[in-house]
Amino acid sequence: MSGHSKWSTIKHKKAAKDAKRGKLFSKLIKEITVAAKIGGGDINANPRLRTAVTTAKQSSVPNDNIDRAIKKGTGEIEGVQYEEIQYEGYGPGGAAVLVQAMTDNRNRTVSELRHLFSRFGGNMGDAGCVAWMFQKRGVITVERSVVDEEKLMEIALEAGADDISEQDDVFEVAMEPEAFNAVKEALDAAGIATSTAAVTMVPSNTVDLSGPPAERTLKLLDELEDHDDVQDVACNVDIAPEELERLSAG
Repeated sequence: MSGHSKWSTIKHKKAAKDAKRGKLFSKLIKEITVAAKIGGGDINANPRLRTAVTTAKQSSVPNDNIDRAIKKGTGEIEGVQYEEIQYEGYGPGGAAVLVQAMTDNRNRTVSELRHLFSRFGGNMGDAGCVAWMFQKRGVITVERSVVDEEKLMEIALEAGADDISEQDDVFEVAMEPEAFNAVKEALDAAGIATSTAAVTMVPSNTVDLSGPPAERTLKLLDELEDHDDVQDVACNVDIAPEELERLSAG
């Protein structure tokens, strides 16, 4: 067991709370629209669209909403035109923060995100200042209580995963983005329930934080993730499990 990803563990613990915010559907729909615009509406020929649809269905987005989003992306029906932008910066304790956004107004988005960084004691940096610390990976988490470790390893590795690690109360299955759908489908076919599943940016190193800097960093990440234009947030912060539980409950 290797390749521990502290940020993925934090994302897993935050997932239940984040899912209740009511904005998850709109973010998933936006990703589907952009994926269809860039690579076409054929799921089998467009890996990014296939991943977006898989993630949306996992989150119970209705099929009608998914179909409509694809048609907006391909131009079959009229819709808002989004631009993909990546923002980079540092949190209040010096942790690297990478923000993936989709917007129909670049000036509005950069102004609002810069304000959030400043509000919580961080600062937005220039393009490239922290992106080099992250790698795009497929990451799937499975509760340790729902599957035997050997069975999970056998199925996931056979399907194309390249790393499985034990993180507190979950197993984390990691893979190259191209293998994400195959691994997810193999786990589903085996009846293994997944807690979280996404292609995301994973940090190559971590920054240990505790106390007020850790609390302010989590608040910054929460506010960034709650922003309408933000699709995903990655950070290389590492917070002790006990303190993370305390801060998340607050």
